[in-house]
Order: sequence, then C-alpha cells, then structure tokens
Amino acid sequence: MNALKKGGMITSSYTKKQSPKRIVPDHIPRPDYADQAEGIPISERQMKETTGIKVLNEEEQEGMRLACRLGREVLDVAAKAIQVGVTTDEIDRIVHEACIDRDCYPSPLNYYEFPKSCCTSVNEVICHGIPDMRPLQDGDILNIDVTVYHKGYHGDLNETFFVGQVSEASKELVKTTYKCLELAINEVRPNVRYREIGNIIQQNAQAHGFSVVRGYCGHGIHQLFHTSPSVPHYAKNKAIGVMKPGHCFTIEPMISEGIWRDETWPDGWTAVTLDGKRSAQFEHTLLVTETGCEVLTKRLTNDGQPHFFDQL
Repeated sequence: MNALKKGGMITSSYTKKQSPKRIVPDHIPRPDYADQAEGIPISERQMKETTGIKVLNEEEQEGMRLACRLGREVLDVAAKAIQVGVTTDEIDRIVHEACIDRDCYPSPLNYYEFPKSCCTSVNEVICHGIPDMRPLQDGDILNIDVTVYHKGYHGDLNETFFVGQVSEASKELVKTTYKCLELAINEVRPNVRYREIGNIIQQNAQAHGFSVVRGYCGHGIHQLFHTSPSVPHYAKNKAIGVMKPGHCFTIEPMISEGIWRDETWPDGWTAVTLDGKRSAQFEHTLLVTETGCEVLTKRLTNDGQPHFFDQL
C-alpha cells in the first residue's frame, strides 16, 4: 500500500457494493489505528515532521523478515484464487483469512478508515482500489496489494496479475513495470541517494513508451506502516536522504499506458488514470545491507505460485 497522497478521507455518499467490514479476532496484536474511530495512526502522525530515517537493529530486522515472509505467503494464497468470475471481495476474504491464520492483522484495515483488508486495483485503477462485488473479466489486469502486521512490524508487497487472456499491449505494460522495479532494486546499496531511484524507473518506463505516476511513492516501513524515507518513482525528484545499512523501505512503481496524471474517485481512495488507460504496479520491501540490499518480500524459489511471467 502506498503512502497516502492526501491526509484523510473525502466525505461522500458514493459507494460501490461491498461486504460488511471483516473482523479480526481480539487475540491478534494490532496497530494503533486498528480500533480507532477515524483510523488515524497516532505513531505515524508523531513522526510526520521528522525526516530522519530509522536504522533497524538486528532484532528489528528479524521482525521485518518474518512479517515480510508472512506477507508473501498471504499474497501467494490470494494469487491462487484469481480467475474470470471471481470478485475482488472474494479475494479480500481470502487475504483476510490468510492473515488471521498466520496471527497477522491486515494492515490496510481501518487505516484512515480504509474498509478492507487489501487493495485490489483493476485496469485503469492505479492503486488503493477497494475490493467489491465486480467479477473479474477476461482480459483484466489485477494488482493485489497486501500488507500484514505481525508482532509489531508491517510487511508490504504487491503484484499485478493477468486475468484470462490479456492483450499484448497489457502484457508489455506489466512486463515493463516489473522491469522498472528490478532495475531500481539493483541500485539499492549504501550511499545511494533516494532521489536516484526515480531516475532509473522513469528512464526505463519512457524507453518503452509508458509514463510514471507521480502522485504516490515508496516509503519507509517497520513498526510504522508509512514513514521516512519517501521514495518517488519519477526523475528529478527532491527526495531527501542517503541509503544506509539498516534502512527499510518499499519501492513500488506505478506505470501507465497514457499520461501520468491521476484522479481519485469520490470514495476517497481509488486512484485512477485521468485518461482511463491501464496502469500496473509491483512492490517489494527492501532492507539495505552493507553491500547491497535484501529483498524481504521476494518469491521463494520454485514456489509454484501464479506469476504473470507464466502467461507470456
């Protein structure tokens, strides 16, 4: 899940048909916003004006490794359910139950009042799509964004999947988006400026005729869902900070077929392309090491899970 573009929700009567809010058992530890009426993360708010980037100690790094591994498991379970006719609400149910099975709280649930346990973004939806009763259709592309909270740490990742038979144009968009993330990860190491990540991503996206969404960015993550550093995905940005061992953050480029500009639906969350063209996204949580980085949310070797490359 991306760092919020706007602080809080837009008041509106607009809703799509959704199931009731799902319940997390009381025995599962939860972040500070989980049971708060307006879903405000007090701990994040207290750090909002701080530009310093937390260096995780060994215990904190292990906490992140576990949360991210569990997040990967949850996304892989959800991916198995993708097929024509399945609703994104059903995928949300699967994500929710997979979190509970692993003693995790689904981090998006009630975050600034977000009503569901994951984000499902279809076709022209860039990010923050709210799961609903629309059945997936042949030719859709679907991004599932999962974050879990386990023993005090958040693990965040997302992937874009094909539904049925997808056009060659959509395949090229998704392939390019994945490559943007790969190239960016390859540059993560100590002493690299965070602003450099956007240069790498935009160069690759534009070389293939696509644009980079600028309204949302990667973010620091650990005990806080969203915190410093901010990691823009576009070139010539003004991100603050230099990577150091122990920094933990996400890179999550959103790449669009048309113009990069976006708008938000009246639900206050669903970000869509302004021109209605498709957008794709991939995300990993990364830990900077002494020599490079550790991809905490990476796929397991030969895990047999669905992946867009299987359909190329």
